[in-house]
Amino acid sequence: MAEFATLDVETLGRISNMQLLAKGVVEGFVLGLHRSPYRGFSVEFAEYRQYVPGDDIKHLDWKVFGKSDRYYLKQFEEETNLACHILIDASPSMGYKSDGAVWSKLEYACRMAACLSYLTLGQRDATGLMVFDDQIRQKLPARGSPAHRQLLFSTLDNVRPGTGDTDLAGPMHVLAESLGKRGMIILITDLLDDPVKVMGAVQHFRFMGHEVIVFHVMDNDEIDFPFDSMTQFIDSETEQDVLVAPQAARKQYLEEFDRFFSAYRSGFAGLGVDYKLMNTRASLELALREYLHRRSRLF
Repeated sequence: MAEFATLDVETLGRISNMQLLAKGVVEGFVLGLHRSPYRGFSVEFAEYRQYVPGDDIKHLDWKVFGKSDRYYLKQFEEETNLACHILIDASPSMGYKSDGAVWSKLEYACRMAACLSYLTLGQRDATGLMVFDDQIRQKLPARGSPAHRQLLFSTLDNVRPGTGDTDLAGPMHVLAESLGKRGMIILITDLLDDPVKVMGAVQHFRFMGHEVIVFHVMDNDEIDFPFDSMTQFIDSETEQDVLVAPQAARKQYLEEFDRFFSAYRSGFAGLGVDYKLMNTRASLELALREYLHRRSRLF
């Protein structure tokens, strides 16, 4: 499967099966890690971690030390496994796809979720899924069985944009109240909602003891506003349209864009939440790196 290490977004876009795509991206990614300066993400990642001052030395593996001249701790299953819950925003705005793009924001989000699920399940982390817009549309509990894996990928294959109003906070509060064991929350969304409400819902997860990663998925058009001729814009929820002269609107749009999302960036930083802006043209491997980076800090 080494050939997947060099697949680009367009090639991946032609792979429709979620599990096949996820397998290819993750296996290529793991091969790349072995050639990279990253540490601690080998095939033994779920069994060892590097010693840091203050750790109990009774769990040091001296055989590994003799071979590598580095101190590693043995970790037990209950210490390495966690419950990971992946939340996908399927509100109408997530259906946006610019001309020439391989995937819509929602299609990109689902493929990102598939890759992350393949990785988490491979690390024996129980993995759950919630798809929502103004309410919870689909919910799978965090499990790790082969049957659950197939159900998860099948669900991701069939996610479609919702038709209701956007309400990211409501379903997130419902999920936060229902979760028991502390774990990791991975939120994949375009964040096109009231930042105060969304931040409150994320804070709910943090209050319950969960680690949180937010992958902010945006189309390149939304980030760069590359339009250069009269363009008709249609609201994905209200279907209202407006004709805009981009040359006159670009500066104001980019300023508003920066103000709106800087509220999220600073807010998440204050909550200790990892935030990553993802252009739908970007490699899915960026999400895998962010997840592994966050997970490595937990153990």
